[in-house]
Amino acid sequence: MESSSASAYVRWLAAVRDLTGDAVSLAAWQDRRFEHANQVGALLTNAASAGDAVVGHVLYGVYLHGIGLAYVGQTSNAQRRLKDLPVGESHHLATTLPPELWDRVVVVQWPELTAHVPASEQAALTELGTDICGLALEYRVQLSRRPPLNGRRRTGAGVWVPRRPDESRSRGAVHADRFAAMHECVAEVWNQLEAVAAPNGGAKVSFVPGGRAVFPSLMLG
Repeated sequence: MESSSASAYVRWLAAVRDLTGDAVSLAAWQDRRFEHANQVGALLTNAASAGDAVVGHVLYGVYLHGIGLAYVGQTSNAQRRLKDLPVGESHHLATTLPPELWDRVVVVQWPELTAHVPASEQAALTELGTDICGLALEYRVQLSRRPPLNGRRRTGAGVWVPRRPDESRSRGAVHADRFAAMHECVAEVWNQLEAVAAPNGGAKVSFVPGGRAVFPSLMLG
């Protein structure tokens, strides 16, 4: 396995060097990669005939061929964060896994689901605010689904070490129990987006009430 991985890395490095071997090739590589990333970001956020623009608080997950759900995140500023997600200017994911490798990205607009939770959780949302609720939901989704890229953290020594989410004392973890019903609503929408088939024809995005799924791999030429 180690030999195969090393060989694949050498081939990848050689391919990138071929694609960036002179100034003209470098510009073409830059154009191609940004065009794709920009298209992904637009589909994650822009309004469409079947859905309004994605704004405010969302949960999102990135899926890979052969792995399934690889990363779960949340943001309070979907327009900015989701557009940057595939570009990678302020988000680490694209530096490890470029969007050309992403099978699908699911986006759950969880504030649209608050009417379906009991009064106690609506009161908790009012008390704690949407930022804390978003962190709590992110924690619950990560804890229930265990995406591998959320399972480790970087250190200053240049290595990755395992996270221990069950022992977390983060703000999301501390308040997670107060949003159990909200998490169930999120899980229902998430499961629908995870299961929805990739659209046929020219479409690259599918919609369900409360969210959308984008298929970056369908955009590759």
